[in-house]
Amino acid sequence: MDRSKIIAIITGVISIILAVAYLLLVTLLDFRGEMVPAPQSQLPVSMPIQQLGTANPTLRVH
Repeated sequence: MDRSKIIAIITGVISIILAVAYLLLVTLLDFRGEMVPAPQSQLPVSMPIQQLGTANPTLRVH
């Protein structure tokens, strides 16, 4: 066999190994169950939003 055939075979084997590993990883992650977003009530309120709540009520925004 010449060198280019050996490199092609090695590259093909690596590609197949990566594909199988990816499929196994996706399968394992899929077994974890449904993805549920984080509850909104437990997220911290950022400082600028807190300051807006306590701002001067007579301030007018155009």
